[in-house]
Amino acid sequence: MPSVRTLITGLFALAPLAAAAPTKVRVRQESSSAAASSSAAPAATGAAAPPAGGLSDVDILQFALTAEHLESEFYKQGFAKFPASDFQALGLTDAQIKSLMGVGQTEATHVSTLLSAISGAGAQPVEACQYNFDAALADAKTMVATARVLEAVGVSAYLGAAPLVNSSDVLTAAATIVTVEARHQAFIRVASGAEPVPAAFDTPLGPRAVFTLAAQFIKSCPEGSNLNIQAFPSISLQNPEQATVGQNLKLADAAQPSGAQFCAFVAPGGNQFSQITDGNCVVPQNLQGEVYMMITKSQSVADAEVLAGPSVIQPS
Repeated sequence: MPSVRTLITGLFALAPLAAAAPTKVRVRQESSSAAASSSAAPAATGAAAPPAGGLSDVDILQFALTAEHLESEFYKQGFAKFPASDFQALGLTDAQIKSLMGVGQTEATHVSTLLSAISGAGAQPVEACQYNFDAALADAKTMVATARVLEAVGVSAYLGAAPLVNSSDVLTAAATIVTVEARHQAFIRVASGAEPVPAAFDTPLGPRAVFTLAAQFIKSCPEGSNLNIQAFPSISLQNPEQATVGQNLKLADAAQPSGAQFCAFVAPGGNQFSQITDGNCVVPQNLQGEVYMMITKSQSVADAEVLAGPSVIQPS
């Protein structure tokens, strides 16, 4: 299985694809007056997304469906491309390969469930987009490494959306999915030779940060199947392979992004911030599992303070 360094290098290498993703994606929601007013605005304006707190429950379901569409298609394309022998060559057993394929089948079931829930709420569900998984599906090893990250981001997405949900029914439905996403991720960590439960907590991540990670795979979406969320710029480093605990990271351009003050590490158990000095920051100690790195203006990861990122690092 890939080493931590290989995983980190690959994850940072995927980040520039976000620049090719739609700058703004708009949700179709027929039952919400707020959505109706936002849909009247031109989709190509590139205007900043509304605050996450302005998302309705249907918006959040649409956001979840967008993520599940992506995950389902990722596994579909991957298993169509790679035979079982490619996964066996990585050291996966037949049982593990069957379980990995089961993860993809579960994601497809999540899609159908969310389609029904959104339709039942009187809204038009977003459709699947066109994706670019070329880098993520370069080989079976990279597929497994990417799956490990996608499942972690899925858990973080549901946790981050939970405080925004008003309906107890929607919250319960989301909870039944996030627990399965967590099982997916634990299984893939084991198959990758990593500790299944690296920390006592999982990490919530806000909708805009989650979309930034998803956007790197999205080429285009059907008209009307766009979320009202804009991706943050990607992080550009001189030495992404050094994104391990205690190592010094160097921004590709010490002056960019303008106003950068901190490297933020959103991790289980709390956020940590490392001061940027002359374009350099140090990866702090005591990071575990999947960690989201951002560049910020202050010691805050509120959307207004984030200048770039997140990217994913995996210290354990």
